[in-house]
Amino acid sequence: MKVKFSDLGISPQMCHELRRAGFEEPFEVQRETIPDMMLGRDVCCRAPTGSGKTLAFGIPMLERVGRGEPSLPKALILTPTRELAEQIHSVLDPIAWGLNLRVMAIYGGVSYSKQIRRLDRGVDIVVACPGRLLDLIDRENVFLDEVEIVVLDEADRMADMGFTEPVCQILEECSPKRQTIMFSATLDDDVAEIRDKYQHHPQIIEIGPEEVSVTEMNHYFWLMPNSMKSRITAESIRKSGRGFIFCRTRAGVERVADELENEGLRVTSIHGGMQQKKRSQAVEDFTEGRTHAIVATDVAARGLDIKGVHCVIHYDPPENGKAFKHRSGRTARAGESGNVISLVQNPQKRKWSTIQKEVGLNIKFSPPEFRDLIQHEDISHILPVRRSGRNSRQRKDRRGRPNDGGQRNRERKHYGRRNGNDDTRGGNRNRGSGGRGGRSDENSGSSRGRGKPKFNRNNRPPKGPGRSRGRGGTNKRKSRNNHTRR
Repeated sequence: MKVKFSDLGISPQMCHELRRAGFEEPFEVQRETIPDMMLGRDVCCRAPTGSGKTLAFGIPMLERVGRGEPSLPKALILTPTRELAEQIHSVLDPIAWGLNLRVMAIYGGVSYSKQIRRLDRGVDIVVACPGRLLDLIDRENVFLDEVEIVVLDEADRMADMGFTEPVCQILEECSPKRQTIMFSATLDDDVAEIRDKYQHHPQIIEIGPEEVSVTEMNHYFWLMPNSMKSRITAESIRKSGRGFIFCRTRAGVERVADELENEGLRVTSIHGGMQQKKRSQAVEDFTEGRTHAIVATDVAARGLDIKGVHCVIHYDPPENGKAFKHRSGRTARAGESGNVISLVQNPQKRKWSTIQKEVGLNIKFSPPEFRDLIQHEDISHILPVRRSGRNSRQRKDRRGRPNDGGQRNRERKHYGRRNGNDDTRGGNRNRGSGGRGGRSDENSGSSRGRGKPKFNRNNRPPKGPGRSRGRGGTNKRKSRNNHTRR
């Protein structure tokens, strides 16, 4: 027997808005958690990313939340990353609009003034990252005294990112009679600490496997030098389909993205140092099928529910096995398959062997073999980045300046053109009326509108005490005034 949203205690108006948004039947996590949350109970749920958690806590919140006053929201959703906050907002906002409720996303990388003006008009639900929310609390632009419902999404990820103390500080600001809901991919010690301290007799619900499974993916550990990584990565994306490429640092993301564009791929990048507008645009371009791959740090390894990821490439090794699982979990979602390629250098073999043991894999290192890859998508329809060759104006020189093919030097004005002449060092000079082409005029030091006179080594100023530098004279400067002591 199929379960409908109406069977979970949801109002007819909410069911209508869900149908209008395209949601017909509830997922497992929604069937298990919505009834308890509708009754106002605290819930601690373990569920993998992409299982439908957003609606699992969003539907009861929209049903039970009240209307917020200016700077006094009634409900709060905490997320670890900006992309996840924007993703939750994009799912809940259309449904909230039909219910005459207001949802707002708060995160760093955007203007304070816009967020403050929006809070002053009044919002009902705030989706926020801990850092920016604490800044607005310190500025007294938002107050959490009347928050009735708090949701911690990806609680384990926030603990891994060092947000445990900020999260606890935010929970202390909320109403003591609130309903606290927590969703996490794993229920480790840090999550258990928050649960024991801030939840009252929570209903513990577990959905899916206890850990992220890596057995559903096709793993390859290819041994190669660093100089071949970009070429192998580009060919792997072409053979497999669109995917994610994970690097260790922000600078590495920018460098690898440039190298892959030189290889003919159309890529975007995501890391913590980028503006939020560019990060959101990168996700949108990939989701809409306009790019071949996303080059990212571990900030994009968790939380994002992006479909169409058929390949994950570990360009740099992750920190540990847990990070390897979450990186690889970008592909092979919802019962599908995908390729996970790890690029291994000789000095990194020991670290990769340790990671394999942590995740339960035992795969030998081997040279790259593209025939082993499974092609999940034809990406020939995505146009690569157009390059005009080695002297492309889009490239930069060693100083980081755009290479304009020498145009900068050709347009540089020589100081001999001050008088409106076109004289250059190697150009044609205006010859005088004499048979020697005005050479005597140039040597005499008189330009007469002909630009800078030609340098004559023999025509030097006379040597003497008045000359500050030069051979045969003194460096002492005599005063022009004839001062005498009396």
